[in-house]
Amino acid sequence: MHKREGFTLIELLVVIAIIALLMAILMPALQRVKKQARTVACLTKLKQWALYFSMYAEDHDGYFMEGWQGRSGADDNNRWVRAMGAYYKWDSDLTCCPEATQPWFTENGTPTGLRGTFRGSTSAWGYYGPGTAHQRLGWLKPMRGSYGINGSCNNPEPELSASGTFETNHWRSPNVKGAGYVPLFLGGQRYNFWPQHTDPPPEFDGQVWEGSTNMARVCLNRHKGFVNGIFLDFSARKIGLKELWKLKWHRKSNTAGPWTLAGGVRPSDWPGWLRPFKDY
Repeated sequence: MHKREGFTLIELLVVIAIIALLMAILMPALQRVKKQARTVACLTKLKQWALYFSMYAEDHDGYFMEGWQGRSGADDNNRWVRAMGAYYKWDSDLTCCPEATQPWFTENGTPTGLRGTFRGSTSAWGYYGPGTAHQRLGWLKPMRGSYGINGSCNNPEPELSASGTFETNHWRSPNVKGAGYVPLFLGGQRYNFWPQHTDPPPEFDGQVWEGSTNMARVCLNRHKGFVNGIFLDFSARKIGLKELWKLKWHRKSNTAGPWTLAGGVRPSDWPGWLRPFKDY
């Protein structure tokens, strides 16, 4: 009987080359599928948050929490992280978008080097809370997250809010006209933000925001030109990055401001990284 010979070296090299070619073809597709899965998982989490916010308002006579209004100390209890702890059970998995889980600081306060970098859009705020270098009074445990609240969706005391806008501009309750155009809770670099329709766009994805623009806290390319969020009517959807300038962040937001098509923005006005995305 003739004994079968093994593969020759050339045949083995051909097989390896074919496998490598198939991997090169399939890997981008697999990466796209994984990103799509994380986008779906993010929206699923946000729908859960919509339920939490609805329950909170129902349990508090139709109103939201006071929120942070520029005062130190006990007002940490009024931030959503603390105020809603009983609803989400202090689960830091629920506070993180699946695309953004690595915090700015370790629990002992050591910077991770992510904040304000090109990787900033995929990083999480925190760790903040008891036992960390970034204390938050009233928080039950160190927390990280990559979602945040529209700071105008709070129920502050009279006078000025932290954003410098009068408290009459706030959406204190979900029971308002046009609730489907008011962003409530969405992906962000910070657990709170006060975007204005005049805010310039960040120069790069993940740019740090201090002294520049609150819009940089939410204008993050986490989902291929979109950021996920829920609105005051508790609906959840993808939001185009340039669409952020058309939303009704507070009662006096101009939805036809200078960074919208209606306001006269030109494609060349946008930083390079934002130009390929849909205009609004």
